Amino acid sequence: MQEEIKIEFKDTNFWYNSKQILVGINLKIYSNKITALIGPSGCGKSTLLRCINRMNDLIPISKIDGKLLYNNENIYEKDTDVIELRKEIGMVFQKPNPFPMSIFDNVAYGLRIQNMKDKNKIKQIVKESLEKADLWDEVKDRLNLSAFRLSGGQQQRLCIARSLAINPEVVLLDEPCSALDPLATAKIESLLRKLKNERTIIIVTHNMHQAKRISDYTCYLLNGKVIEYSGTAEMFDNPKNKLTKDYINGEFG
Repeated sequence: MQEEIKIEFKDTNFWYNSKQILVGINLKIYSNKITALIGPSGCGKSTLLRCINRMNDLIPISKIDGKLLYNNENIYEKDTDVIELRKEIGMVFQKPNPFPMSIFDNVAYGLRIQNMKDKNKIKQIVKESLEKADLWDEVKDRLNLSAFRLSGGQQQRLCIARSLAINPEVVLLDEPCSALDPLATAKIESLLRKLKNERTIIIVTHNMHQAKRISDYTCYLLNGKVIEYSGTAEMFDNPKNKLTKDYINGEFG
């Protein structure tokens, strides 16, 4: 069965000032799959991720060309509604970044910004989002507590719940487990596996084992170029490119 393409880079190039960060990127991201972006620091993984929800627009010295299609529409056309785009493409950052407010208000934040007034509906969506983030049972009796009272792993799951509350089609994660212990990491990984049934997930990770454990597809980037992209099992068991093989085997650099 042909898999549905959710996002496609077509000859995409990206610069900060005169420094080119991404070079001729051609890449298809499939619906309801987890795609891992791997590669050494500075290879362009986070930049590529931030192109997808146009976060790089916030940097005045940035420039992009080529095409980036989401649901077959080029998101860099002049008439793209970037606010709407970011509702459909959620983002979770490397360090948990809960807002300085209660657990409940963190998850409800996006709904209120969208002018949702129905308090019962907000309550229901907050509960469902926390359940999807495997956090509800841990926080249901203390929703009015500050989010800063949660552990690091709980804060990161709260940020995932906050992202899910506005019902995005795609969730981008930029090294979401790098500041977490193995137990908290395992909970996030388990959560992502469940979420891919109804979302498309793209994760930047430095952790080879994590990429191998949770992703369906893996893309290896080096110096802003896609060196290899394939099914994860295929890449780890039988990499086609010597550069990929060296990186996966820890012989890089």
